[in-house]
Amino acid sequence: MQNIRKSFVMQLVVSILGLAATSQAVAADTYQAGVEAAFPPWSYVEGGEFKGIAIDAVREIAKENGFTVEFKDLPWTSLVPALASNKIDILVTGMFVTKERNEVIDYTVPWWETNDSVLVSADSKRTIASALCCNAKVGTQSGSGWEKWIDDNLVKGDFPTKVTMQTYDDPVAASADLKTGRIDSVVFSADVAADLLAKKLPVKEVGSIMTRRPWAIAVGKNDPKKLLAVLNSGIVELYKSGKWGEIVHRYLPTASITPVPGNMPSDFRSYQTTPPGLN
Repeated sequence: MQNIRKSFVMQLVVSILGLAATSQAVAADTYQAGVEAAFPPWSYVEGGEFKGIAIDAVREIAKENGFTVEFKDLPWTSLVPALASNKIDILVTGMFVTKERNEVIDYTVPWWETNDSVLVSADSKRTIASALCCNAKVGTQSGSGWEKWIDDNLVKGDFPTKVTMQTYDDPVAASADLKTGRIDSVVFSADVAADLLAKKLPVKEVGSIMTRRPWAIAVGKNDPKKLLAVLNSGIVELYKSGKWGEIVHRYLPTASITPVPGNMPSDFRSYQTTPPGLN
């Protein structure tokens, strides 16, 4: 009887240790992905579910590579600080590649490239020129590359008539302020503008700015979770398989699919050597 009890205890201990090991393995393969859930068509919540181009693409990469992601909705302005301080493992949304951010985070290879669009209210008489000058009040996303561009070139630039700027966390909220006249124009990426127009909001596009901004996913500086190789190879394989195009066209049916990996500026820290996973 005593031997049976010892055997049972040993089996129980082994089972508990096995469960603990399994739990640790699951935890090690689950990563926290920070998103801004008010940025369609790239990342948003609908019916309690995370959706969007970036969301679907990262889910597919995770499935193909045997790990899982848990999406965490954070304000746009807190995403890069959260990644830099290791509070999240991946930053998954539509995000410009910028040198300033690259000082504190590392980028995957670019998976998108876009120009900027200028929108005004549907009944506005403004052209692209008057929408960005002549004391216009211009809206854009808080903490974005557009905010910096407007501030550097239009607010602080050499224009004879300055503009003022209003920032928003949500493109739809900016569109609502266009309708009421609180602002005169907004600047967003062409794909965000296309999404707003597809929603039949009372806005119209008056022109575009040829910026060819590269977009990418990001991980913490020096890749603390060693995710860059799997993300980079996953992004490229997604494109080669045609699944990337399927995901994009799910949300932007008429969008042109740019080559992946996209342009990697050689003066950015992330691209000064061959990116992991592309060797």
